[in-house]
Amino acid sequence: MLLVGLTGSIGMGKSETAKMFARLGLPVYDADAAVHAIYEKGGAAVEPLRAVFPTAIVDGAVDRARLSGLVLNDKDALKKLENIVHPLVGQSQMQFLQDALASGAPMAVLDIPLLYETGGEARVDAVVVVSAPADVQRARVLERPGMTVEKFEQIVAKQVPDAEKRQRADFIVETDKGLDHAFEQVTRITEDLKSWPAKVLAKRMK
Repeated sequence: MLLVGLTGSIGMGKSETAKMFARLGLPVYDADAAVHAIYEKGGAAVEPLRAVFPTAIVDGAVDRARLSGLVLNDKDALKKLENIVHPLVGQSQMQFLQDALASGAPMAVLDIPLLYETGGEARVDAVVVVSAPADVQRARVLERPGMTVEKFEQIVAKQVPDAEKRQRADFIVETDKGLDHAFEQVTRITEDLKSWPAKVLAKRMK
């Protein structure tokens, strides 16, 4: 089964692009949704995070805004958060891959926001980067509730620059020209990827 990594910086339109791959019948793993699931009441991350960040737990669930405020400018706190969350998300991703493989799917899409930042490109066969001009990205993100210019700039500073992501990508989906245009690109990429298994097998055997 071909593994396709889907990534892009904040505000680039990655979530909508992931839905387009799903529309084409491909199994899509959503890392953000996986995090939401383990943060919910009764989720696997609640008690481990309560032990380290007790003020981030509200009504038995993780309050993402509070948690973000605790780790945004604290590298040690961020590391503690990652050490708790990443293994739990990894377990959910493994289950997704097992289910996709059992279904006989020829390829699966892993929607991972920080793919390059975490070295995730080494675990996939092809990378699709979702991109838009910087002014479009900025406008989109600043429309989000609770977002400030300072917070946006801090987030962007911690991500691999869009230009570098585009350079390293196998495919690019540009999302500033409308949903129909983006869907045409996703459809073309999916068709192109159908010819990849032989190429990937050769790479894996090196």
